Amino acid sequence: MNHEIVSDMQERTGKAYDSYENSLTSIRTGRANSSLVEQINVEHYGQKMPLNQLATLGTPEAQLITIQPWDSSALEPIMKALQASELGITPQNDGTLIRLPIPPLTEERRLEMVKQLHKKTEDARISMRNSRRTCIDTIKQTLKKGELSEDEAHQLENEIEKITQNQIEKLEQLGRQKEQELLVV
Repeated sequence: MNHEIVSDMQERTGKAYDSYENSLTSIRTGRANSSLVEQINVEHYGQKMPLNQLATLGTPEAQLITIQPWDSSALEPIMKALQASELGITPQNDGTLIRLPIPPLTEERRLEMVKQLHKKTEDARISMRNSRRTCIDTIKQTLKKGELSEDEAHQLENEIEKITQNQIEKLEQLGRQKEQELLVV
């Protein structure tokens, strides 16, 4: 039972960290990166699909993302999805290829991105704290049932706390790295 609670906590915080790491790819820095657009949902043939399932994405230059649809009928829906996205970039269409020129970020836009980053970081911290609370509640319920001694419960709570602190430190380190990328001109 003890190992189940600890492994559950590790799994929960690991998922929260992975989710946070994935969400950071959608925050654009000054360089082109296909991960900025690959998860944009495009409605095509009556279904919503991620862009990376409809087209080949490339970054031939540091400031350019290219999107080449596998099916030419997907060109228009992809254009609409890109224009509706939060990227703030106007796509250019030449009939077979879509080009997304990535403009350099202004200081104002960089600061706005840093605010988004801080919000995502705080959301991830909250998720990890919620996982900690859930596991500690499980420990307390197990203690009430008499399946754990108080010493074991206290030891498990300390272990859960250490896992939480380690994951939050990793998360904040990743956030600081992304913030540095955003602020470098």
